[in-house]
Amino acid sequence: MKPVLDLVTKFGPARIAAMAAVTLTLIGFFAFIILRVSRPDMGVLFSDLSMQDSSAVVRELDSRGIRYETRGDTGQTIMAPRADLAKLRMDLAGKGLPTQGGVGYEIFDKGDAFSSTNFVQNVNHLRALEGELARSIRAIGRVQAARVHLVLPERRLFERDRENPSAAIVLKLMGDLDAGQVRAIRHLAASAVEGLKPERVSIVDERGRLLADGARDAESDGASGYEDRQVTLERRLRGQIEDVVAGIVGPGRARVQVNAELDLNRIESRSETFDPESRVVRSAQTRTESALTGNADGQVSVGNELPGANGADKAPAPKDATNKNEETTNYEISKVTKTEIAEGGRIKRLSVAVVVDGVYATAADGKQAYTPRAPAEIERITALVRSAVGFDKARGDQIEVVNLRFAEAPSVPQFAEPTLMQALLTPTKEDVLRMAELAVLALLTLIVLLTVVRPLIRQVLAPMPAAPSLAGPGMGGALDAAAITGAGAGTITVVERDNPTARLMEFAKINGQVQAETVQRVVDMVRASPSETVEVLRGWIQEE
Repeated sequence: MKPVLDLVTKFGPARIAAMAAVTLTLIGFFAFIILRVSRPDMGVLFSDLSMQDSSAVVRELDSRGIRYETRGDTGQTIMAPRADLAKLRMDLAGKGLPTQGGVGYEIFDKGDAFSSTNFVQNVNHLRALEGELARSIRAIGRVQAARVHLVLPERRLFERDRENPSAAIVLKLMGDLDAGQVRAIRHLAASAVEGLKPERVSIVDERGRLLADGARDAESDGASGYEDRQVTLERRLRGQIEDVVAGIVGPGRARVQVNAELDLNRIESRSETFDPESRVVRSAQTRTESALTGNADGQVSVGNELPGANGADKAPAPKDATNKNEETTNYEISKVTKTEIAEGGRIKRLSVAVVVDGVYATAADGKQAYTPRAPAEIERITALVRSAVGFDKARGDQIEVVNLRFAEAPSVPQFAEPTLMQALLTPTKEDVLRMAELAVLALLTLIVLLTVVRPLIRQVLAPMPAAPSLAGPGMGGALDAAAITGAGAGTITVVERDNPTARLMEFAKINGQVQAETVQRVVDMVRASPSETVEVLRGWIQEE
């Protein structure tokens, strides 16, 4: 320990304090840098959370011992290590978190139903119904979040005073919804609420676009339905044509446009057709009559009543016989009654335009050479397009397939993974932010080293100030501004003096003390080692 104590004594309290300050500063600063650099990269786990969802998610993360950060005044944004985001989202989704702030029928599981008023029960029922509808709508694809607002008027005594309920739905989408999905959402809400009609449901997305208008009349809604049907038909036909053509010319090498004209007239016709050749006996009736007319025998007359009259003497008179046959046959003629109702939206005419690119081949010089397609191939593509769209010449359909060279050259797909240099040249947003953070930390470290650590180290390593030199014949120096006084054997004290005479007197006194101490040390050395002293003296005598 003696060398250590000598070193500490040599440095002095001021230098030791400076060295301790430098050491603590370096340890603290580099500990901060190491913790900052080694901190895991944080990403957004959930955003736009309600306070209930935020507290539930935070409790779950605390129970798992996962480091997290919260952003926002109410903690609506939660950050977690980016490498664990996917796993955390799946685990939390398995536990029903977050619930998106929706309250369903479980609201009735809380609270005392006996002490609740009728108003509170109605409000809770409305909240529960809105929450359940929002949960059902979120189950549809491309719907990330949903909020439902229901307007249920109070029941009136008279039917003429009753108002129809309405609904407003706000959706947060991941993409776009087609017309069929919008109609499905409207019918879902209408079927879940008593008395609500689909045309009374308004739907708005997070960008403020009106997907369904619940305030327009039935005619406007029908016209919009026809437009949606036309757009859906054109999109479907275009997809079918692109699937067929892309399999021949390659993906992205064909452009298809479809124009469908729809007949919006609703036609209702009735007709009756009689077939005279098709007769069926409905009924047959036969009637036969027979009549016989004779003479006047047995008739009461004056001649017969006279005396002596004898009717037997007279000759018999001739008789008349009459026969009558009558037959009636009724026939039923076949009749066809037909009623036809043709709803609007029938295809009136189709116009299809298809542009296909040519064939590209690599020439000997490595450049792409363009070659038009053969007319026979264009004819086969045209025939396939006609079959795909249901071409009808009598309807006036028109299909044109043209081979033209596209403006851009075909790109060769690259499936190779990017190299390290490519990854460095094309950094992501997170990589740029991370590199900027590291650059700021490195710059801060350099500034601290140059402005704080370096001066402290220079002060510690600076040489100690030299003691005042002694002037005299035996010391080879001069005493400038201090006089040395002896306060006892082995003790030297530097005292400032202004008088040169006093300074010289003090020097002479100290010089004598030093010489006496030197002589005494020599005597002690001779007494301790007499043989070595004799050898030294002999050596001095033998020197020339």
